[in-house]
Order: sequence, then C-alpha cells, then structure tokens
Amino acid sequence: MSRKPSTGSRTPGAGSSGSSAAAVASQRVADHLRAAILSGELRPGARIMQEQVAAQLGASRLPVREALRILAAEGLTVVKSNSGAWVSRMDMAECEGVYKIRERLEPLALSESIPNLSAEQVTELEAIARQIELTTDVDRFLALDRELHLLTYAGCRVAQITDMVDRFWNTTQHYRRAFTRLAGDSGWELIHAEHRLIIEAIKRRDTVDAERFLTGHLRRTRLELAQHPELFNEDDHDTDHTADAAGAGNARNVRGDAARPAD
Repeated sequence: MSRKPSTGSRTPGAGSSGSSAAAVASQRVADHLRAAILSGELRPGARIMQEQVAAQLGASRLPVREALRILAAEGLTVVKSNSGAWVSRMDMAECEGVYKIRERLEPLALSESIPNLSAEQVTELEAIARQIELTTDVDRFLALDRELHLLTYAGCRVAQITDMVDRFWNTTQHYRRAFTRLAGDSGWELIHAEHRLIIEAIKRRDTVDAERFLTGHLRRTRLELAQHPELFNEDDHDTDHTADAAGAGNARNVRGDAARPAD
C-alpha cells in the first residue's frame, strides 16, 4: 500500500520511449531494494554500493541513483552528495520521537478513514487478523500486521496524512521487527487482543474508541522499545558496513521481468 513518488512525466517525441524505459528500470530497482530493506535483508546503517547494485541487477547507474532518490523520499535511505547511500537508521531518541508522532498521526488517519471503509474492507480486516493470530513466524507477522494497519487507513482521503503514515511505517520497520521478537507469547496475545478491539470499533464506526485503542497499541510498542537501548547499538548498524544490496543469489535483471511489490 506504499505510495511511491512519481518518477516524472514523459517528454513527447523520440525520447519518450527511452524516458519511459528509464523510469521503469528505476522503479524496479527501487522495488527490489525496498523489499530488501523492509524484510531486514538490508539492515539500518548498511551502505548501498551503487556500482554493485547496478551490476547485480543488470542496470546502469542512472536508474540506481533515481531508485535511491525514490527510497530516500520514502524514508528508507539516506543519500549524501559525493559520499554515497545508506539504509536509514535511527537512535533511540529519534525512534521514540517518531513513535510519539505516530501516536497522534495514525489515530487521525484512522478516524478520517473509518467513515469511508467498505463492508468488504472490514471483512478483509477480520480475515487478516485471523491470519495474524495463526502465525508464529515473525516475518509473516510483520507483513500481515502492516497490511492490516494500512488497510484500516485506506479510507483516509487526506494524502498528506497517508504519505506521512507510509514514511513512518518504513522508517520504524526494523524496530517493529525487534519489538515483535521481544514480545513473547503473552505479548503476542496482547497484540491480537488490541487488533480485535480496533476492528470491533471500526465495525461500530466508533472513531473515538478506535483512536483510543490504536493510541494505546502504538504507545505500548514505544515504551517497550525504550526498555531496550541495545537494539539501537547493534554492530551491523555501522555506517561503514557495506551490504550486498541485491541479495545473495537473488539478483534479477531490471530490464526484464517485473519486480514483486515490497508491500
């Protein structure tokens, strides 16, 4: 459900097909790197070598540079002129600040969304919640949890809000993974119960309760992360660390097959 920045309009005339091909190549590189970052294959602070990505994905450096610009706008990478590109990382204070913003922003997105959610979307939310309750795999949980929460915001028609929501979900993905691994059985049960409360409030079109339950859901994650400062000082977050950005044995030619969406 991530909303990707536009890669620009076409220029009429002979150059339009070339511009279109470059835009497609850039988006495919961005899709591949986004998937690697959100899955944890590329960790916070890992350096992304443009030449390596270009070689492994069969692209020139131009689409790789544009892909990194796209991901920077989404909060996933940091690009420095004449220096290079890295996967975004946060220290504990920055992560806590982002979660405090999320505690205020996402209840607003939910409140704006609820009146516009269809009965089919509510049914889908219930189905996703059931899938979440049946899994014990952290990566599957993260994918389903992201799908569930972003679907609850699907009815929000204020693009500025939903764009910020997407960006903050991207920048906190690694720390959500860490929180999930810390949760334990009782923690997972509490997550499931909170999901059920939010969905029941959505079914009643009760924006007040939905906002309250979601705020508590986010706040609890923030407070738990604050108890584990070691998560923000991992050795493999070193900004000098260089990652295999295309993934071992997983390179794909960006001139050919379409890339799988990350979200």
